[in-house]
Amino acid sequence: MLRRLHDLPLIVILLGIGGAAMYVPAAHALALRQHDIARPFFYSGTLILVLVALLALATAGNPKGPEGRSHLLAMLATFSVLPLALAVPFNEAVPDTGLFNAWWEMVSSLTTTGATLYDPGRLAPSLHLWRALVGWLGGFFMLVMAIAVLAPLRLGGFEVFFSGGPSGRPVRVASTAEGGADAGERILHYAVRTFPFYVGLTGLLWVLLLIAGDPALVALCHAMSTLATSGISPIGGSTGAPSGMLGEGLIFLFLLPALSRRLWPGAGELRAAPRALEDPELRLAAVIVLAVPLVLFLRHWIAALDVPTTPSPGAMFGSIWGGLFTALSFLTTTGFESQAWNLARSWSGLGTPGLLLSGLAMVGGGVATTAGGVRLLRVYALIRHGERELDKLVHPSSIAGGGGMARRLRREGAYIAWIFFMLFALSIAVVMLAVSMAGLDFEPATVLSIAALSNTGPLAQVAAATPLSWAMLDPAVKAILAAAMVLGRLETLAIIALFNPEFWRN
Repeated sequence: MLRRLHDLPLIVILLGIGGAAMYVPAAHALALRQHDIARPFFYSGTLILVLVALLALATAGNPKGPEGRSHLLAMLATFSVLPLALAVPFNEAVPDTGLFNAWWEMVSSLTTTGATLYDPGRLAPSLHLWRALVGWLGGFFMLVMAIAVLAPLRLGGFEVFFSGGPSGRPVRVASTAEGGADAGERILHYAVRTFPFYVGLTGLLWVLLLIAGDPALVALCHAMSTLATSGISPIGGSTGAPSGMLGEGLIFLFLLPALSRRLWPGAGELRAAPRALEDPELRLAAVIVLAVPLVLFLRHWIAALDVPTTPSPGAMFGSIWGGLFTALSFLTTTGFESQAWNLARSWSGLGTPGLLLSGLAMVGGGVATTAGGVRLLRVYALIRHGERELDKLVHPSSIAGGGGMARRLRREGAYIAWIFFMLFALSIAVVMLAVSMAGLDFEPATVLSIAALSNTGPLAQVAAATPLSWAMLDPAVKAILAAAMVLGRLETLAIIALFNPEFWRN
């Protein structure tokens, strides 16, 4: 049975998973006796499963094309075309909306961006569950595809590990005839290995948030959004959660897997260090997350050198915790804001540190995790390269050590990381120019472009001087930002690889 499934086109399998997932909000709405919501999801799910069965019969006997190309195209279709099917029941269940807005909402959820066009009170509980579920499935999809497809193609951050850079052609692996596994078998293998951990961590966080005092739906949505780093919430974020700082502490712990792939199964051969304490992504993340609250905390004393103050211990702790939680949340591109973040801002004297949060979102989390952004490993490679260049200015004849992996990160890895960083910056400039030509002012264009490309939708609410509304945007701006979300999720190098002539050769 599994062999038959793995022979089907990936997009057909994903369409079937999306259709089956529609029964979850249908059952939830039925339990709440909201039949106007349960019917669209049940009928749409049934119709999609019938369509999937017909497509499976039609495509099962067709020979496969080049696997790297087909799976990259399937990933592109997953984030652009599949949301159209996921939006059909959402469009029918939400009054006074349109298919375009519903599609945009599903693109935002599936790419784990978490931007929304709707106020929390406008959507029924089952619709919030559907948004969180779509984001959760999108996060799991990236976990599997990153290690099963992008790693052999030297894309998605894995190009830093290899000395040739991304070429759009796979690394030499054993063929199926030689006993190796094709891309379909790798996807199935890593999906089976990762899914129990993904579900288990989500379920554990759900139970812990319930114990901490959150309602069932809020706890479930926040648990799924934390593991997927989507930031989707039925109450507009973690600031209104009844669990308070205890719930934030639990979310903080479960955000750690977004900092390094080594905390997930199936990436042992692609670790940059043998031990977790030496992992460059974890070490760099620790420095960044600790530096942000420290700077905000110390700025209070620097600004008040001539003013005698006696702050309370509670205000000091709230300031540190607010900066710590918010820094990790935006570094992992989740976008949850701490309940003590306003205290941290007022303590430091900063009105709206939007540049700080935007910088955290641009850095992003670990390679092959659910987080977006530039990724920590690329930033680490650039830092080590800069450090080595400074050493050579002082000692031109010196030879740096650290092993083969460290040398590769400092040289070829830093070169490829710099190329990606420039492409990311160019993408921000292009998106800003496009939305500015569509009528958006400079500041909102900057914030929304960074939020879309880094897949950090909640950034729009906290980075600008006044909160920005995604719902107030023109359709042309929404379409541009939806394309930016897909580009940020797939990354520029993967899109460029599709235009490589060698990539299309049989």
